[in-house]
Amino acid sequence: MITILGVTVTNHLSVSGHVTGIINKCAQTLYALKVLRSQGMGADSLAVIFKSIVLAKTLYASPAWWGFANSSDKDRLEAFLRRCTRLQLYRQYDPTVNQLVEDMEDKLFTSVINNDKHVLSHILPDPNNHTYNLRPRRHNLHWRLKAMLETFLKDSYSKT
Repeated sequence: MITILGVTVTNHLSVSGHVTGIINKCAQTLYALKVLRSQGMGADSLAVIFKSIVLAKTLYASPAWWGFANSSDKDRLEAFLRRCTRLQLYRQYDPTVNQLVEDMEDKLFTSVINNDKHVLSHILPDPNNHTYNLRPRRHNLHWRLKAMLETFLKDSYSKT
């Protein structure tokens, strides 16, 4: 078991436990929001609280763990968001969890590409200047996986 940014990944690369924990914690917050609604809080205020607490908790570090989530985990998160829509805390035409995570991943990758001083920019290679194009891409970069692996192995062996 490995924990990355507070997300526990099991030996068979599953984050089901993390997704269950997220849904349970957010369900408790939904109960609190129902109580606030019964006390007279307006729908706009409830929506702001929902987005700043529940949605933020749901999406925390999602670009790091989303790739390890299987389809049932993703379906459970989408079902939870539909439940929030039925409770009128999230609008029906707002983005799905999948769309929100994809947007976050795109923003992260764009910030890495556009900022040479970004903490992750060192793992991107120099632009590849080949003349063929097997598939269209939004960028002209490729991962230097072999060099990264060699560096990792060299560092891990030097520590032992």
